[in-house]
This record gives sequence, structure tokens and C-alpha cells, in this order.
Amino acid sequence: MQTILGANGQIATELARALRREHTDTLRLVSRNPRKVDEADTLMSADLLDADQTAAAVAGSRIVYFTAGLPPDTRLWEAQFPTMLRNALDAARSVGAAFAYFDNTYMYPQDARLQTEDTPFAPVGRKGKVRAHMAEMVLAEMARGEIPVLIARAPEFYGPGKTQSFTNALVTDRLRAGRKPLVPVRDDVRRTLIWTPDASRGLATLGNTPDAFGQTWHLPCNDDRPTYREFVTMACEAFGKPVAYRVLGKWALIGAGLFSSEVREIRELLPRYEQDNLFDSGKFKQRFPRFEVTGYREGIDRVHQSAP
Repeated sequence: MQTILGANGQIATELARALRREHTDTLRLVSRNPRKVDEADTLMSADLLDADQTAAAVAGSRIVYFTAGLPPDTRLWEAQFPTMLRNALDAARSVGAAFAYFDNTYMYPQDARLQTEDTPFAPVGRKGKVRAHMAEMVLAEMARGEIPVLIARAPEFYGPGKTQSFTNALVTDRLRAGRKPLVPVRDDVRRTLIWTPDASRGLATLGNTPDAFGQTWHLPCNDDRPTYREFVTMACEAFGKPVAYRVLGKWALIGAGLFSSEVREIRELLPRYEQDNLFDSGKFKQRFPRFEVTGYREGIDRVHQSAP
């Protein structure tokens, strides 16, 4: 049995598809209100803030994937995320299950250096500190050595479906709605984005590779790293729209945070949009050379094709 904790998000949905397609016939999806991805999926309702419910959800599992998410609310992250993760780690250890933790890059320095698995943590802002603390919890469990543990880390998403992403919200979602795309801060710096199905397939691959445990991995990304100008151009062409967009300056975004809680919650990420954001996944590609990474234009075309 392989179990996904936090099973309703886009990463978890694509993970469920990848696991069933390539790795397992017995899959349990766990969240407060889980939904089947495949008719054969087993569903279990559980609140990961409750240790007993989490333990019951993990019982009988061979591999546990932690893909749980929360809305971008700083106080919610601080109050709930570490507890959810601690309960999940304790539950996995209690049944001897391997643990695969899906992570983001909030804890990395927000500068132009190349981000590798060895990049030191230097979080900016409270949400970054929460994610750094959580990663350190998983690293401590890894060092403890009682169960196999791995970290699979991804940069900002783009992809089909209800993908929670700044880029999706400002570019492809707006094009779908017939509106002009918006670009945060600058349009001339390079960005590494990950296609959500690639992130999930990569996580499934790692979880079913015994020698991948005991390590941190960067999930596979295309190395072209377009600027926002190039990305928006590809997106406009894919949606059959004129190439036109507006750049939202840093101070405009900061000012908008006075009136919008959603904008206020992303302000700590603004430094990463002022300079190149370079995420390296060479370690994964070297270990899994046959893994096919989706090109940006192909990914954007598929986002367009998935539009209702």
C-alpha cells in the first residue's frame, strides 16, 4: 500500500495518476475530504492535525507521501504545518513506512545563485522560516535512520488544472479569462518553473527507488529557464492572443498588499522576482537519464488544451 497524505491538491492528483500508472495497484488517498482519482483508489478521511487520525490513515502503508498544502496564510502555516508534518513522520515511523516529503524552495536564499541540493537555508519572511523548520524536521528524521526518508523539492509550478502558482494566476489563468497577463516585478530575468505532472512523476519515481532515500533531490525541470517576457510570449501564442502584458513593479505590489491579503501573503517572495531564479535538477537527471522533462512550450500548449 502506498499512501498520499494531503491528497486533493494538483501535485497529489498527478502523483496518484503516476503511482497507479507505473508503480502500484494499491493506493490510499488521505485528506479531510478525499476524492478518487481512479475508481480503484481507497479513500480515508483524516485531519493531519490529529495524531490518532494520522496514524490510522498511515496504517498498513509501505510508502507515505506528504504532499499536504495550506492556503497562503502565514499564521495558518505557523500554527498547523509543523504539527501536520510531525504527526505524519511519527505515524510513518510507527509502522515502518518509507517517507517521501514534497517540499518547495521558500527556505532558499532569494538571490541569483544556482540552487542545488546543497544550497544553505536562508529564509526570507515567516513562511520561509516555517518551510525551513519543516525541512529540518525531515532531515532530522532522515539522520535518525529508523525509516527511509527523502526530500523532493520543486520550484514554482506551472501546469494544468487548479495549480496554485503565481505564474498560472498572473499569466495563463488571465489569458483563459480573456485578460492581459501580468508580470511580477521584472520581465527580463530568467525563471525556473516546473511542470506539475513532471514534479509528481519525479516524486513517484523517487518514492519507488530504494537508493533514493536518505537524500534530498531537486525534481526535474527544463533547463531553458525563460524570462517572463519569453514565457508570456509563448503563452500568448498558445492561446492565440496578441503578445501583450503589463509589468507590476515591486512597489505597486507592496502597495497592493495594503488592500489585498492574497498579495500581502506573497510579498516575502518578491526578491526572487527581481533577479534570475535558477534551480538545478542535474542530480535527478543524472540518476534517471530516461526521465523525459516537458518543454515550456509543450507545457503551455497543454495548459491551453486543458482549459474549459
